[in-house]
Amino acid sequence: MRLNKSSLKNADFWEKVGVKVPKFDVEKTKENTMKEPTWLHFGAGNIFRGFIAGLAQNLLEQELSNKGVIAAELFDYEIIDRIFVPYDNLAIAVTLKNDGSMDKEIIASITEALKANPATKDWSRLTEIFQNPSLQVVSFTITEKGYNLKDAAGNFYKQVAEDMNNGPSKPQSSMGKVLALLYERFRAGKYKLALLSLDNFARNGEKLFSSLREIAEGWVQKKLVEKEFLDYLSNEIAFPWSMIDKIVPGPSKIVEEHLKSLGIEGMEPILTEKNTHIAPFVNMEETQYLLIEDMFPNGRPIFEKSGKNVFVTDRETVEKAERMKVTACLNPLHTAISIYGHLLGYKTIAECMKDPLIFKLAKGVGEEGLVVTPDPGVISPRKFLEEVLNQRLSNPHIPDTPQRILIDTSQKVPIRFGETIKSYATRKDLNPRQLRCIPLAIAGWLRYLMGIDDNGNPLTLSPDPLLDDLRKYVCKVSFGHPETVGDNLKDVLSNERLFAVNLYQVGIGEKIEEMFKSLIAGTGAVKATLEKYFGG
Repeated sequence: MRLNKSSLKNADFWEKVGVKVPKFDVEKTKENTMKEPTWLHFGAGNIFRGFIAGLAQNLLEQELSNKGVIAAELFDYEIIDRIFVPYDNLAIAVTLKNDGSMDKEIIASITEALKANPATKDWSRLTEIFQNPSLQVVSFTITEKGYNLKDAAGNFYKQVAEDMNNGPSKPQSSMGKVLALLYERFRAGKYKLALLSLDNFARNGEKLFSSLREIAEGWVQKKLVEKEFLDYLSNEIAFPWSMIDKIVPGPSKIVEEHLKSLGIEGMEPILTEKNTHIAPFVNMEETQYLLIEDMFPNGRPIFEKSGKNVFVTDRETVEKAERMKVTACLNPLHTAISIYGHLLGYKTIAECMKDPLIFKLAKGVGEEGLVVTPDPGVISPRKFLEEVLNQRLSNPHIPDTPQRILIDTSQKVPIRFGETIKSYATRKDLNPRQLRCIPLAIAGWLRYLMGIDDNGNPLTLSPDPLLDDLRKYVCKVSFGHPETVGDNLKDVLSNERLFAVNLYQVGIGEKIEEMFKSLIAGTGAVKATLEKYFGG
């Protein structure tokens, strides 16, 4: 059986193999959405198909909506041609539970899949959608990089620079395309709209607004658009913030084989030329959280009824939940686990968590962050942390790897570790010298940067923009010779841009140096250091 709209009619087959099929009328939903679109989403990848389109599906199943979500892709058009079109925009969502069982459901809420490319006919359809007063929400999962206009040197990317000069006629960059479509909405009647970033970084709505505004200011300056367009962007378009949390890794071979064994054909994943690893199915963890700021000037779907742990709330609550996750209860643990797991040769996050020493380190990092993390109210930080430790990161069926988590670590360290250290330094009742696990995580990161595993063999390092700069310092140290540390780490550990604080000024620079010396003492020193701190 192949996955397409005609196979949906064969309900007996899907029921027999344990795949839930939609109860709502798929064709009628498409018809309604074509006429009066309310929700369009940019970024047609795994998290959209598994999580966001699933929320739209839940509303349709409960008859809380009679419209679906339109998918649009700004960057990798191959996804549309190879994953959406051949399967009639359907996907199989597979939830990987801790006990090894899988919940399977056909997602049929995606009514159209469009390439956001001005050179294609899809562009005129996108223009039509943006011109329609019925459109309420445009959401995004395009990764943090998708919002960036400038490179590391502070220069505009080539496509952005060309968009700045050319105006809204033939945009090339992601932000240029979105702004050109907003300009069409402005011209059609200055209709209100919410642009909802669902990407996994703090103050995401603010970032989306500032990127669009910067290009719009350039257009106004060059008289390529009316200056009223800037007022429209500021006053009629809302940019709600959000906090999103759900692990949706690339396609799992185990899931692919399972679906094939049920008699479902054509489930092979693809790797696009732009390096997107994607399949007709999407596999994901069961746990999820989504907090959305309630700022929708033209109405919105009933998000709060669209799935478990989905909240529509105020900005302060969104910000607290984001801070809880990123600085205390999830992301710092992920980084600490990955550093030590990779040094010790573990291949998956779940394998790392089976090591009782790494588990204790992760728990300690979480506990140290918990002391200073804000309580969002709608989520308990303590319960969230326990769920992360005991269910989420230890789920053997989630194929997540230390190498993936360790990508761009230098960009994450100020938030994941620096913010907690800073909080300890500013509170009168606390002192950074009380910290043990976070300094050990930082020392472990420097040890990882040497590119040598705990057996003394070469270690593959994940991509990081500061890799070469940082290795200049740590590679002056000789493995097996702690006495060579000297002052070689001083410039790194005192770097406020890297850690959000000068680690010597807050009193833990020397402690990290000593931990690092212990970690480089020779083969087996990483394991021995963890034993020293957590072996009791």
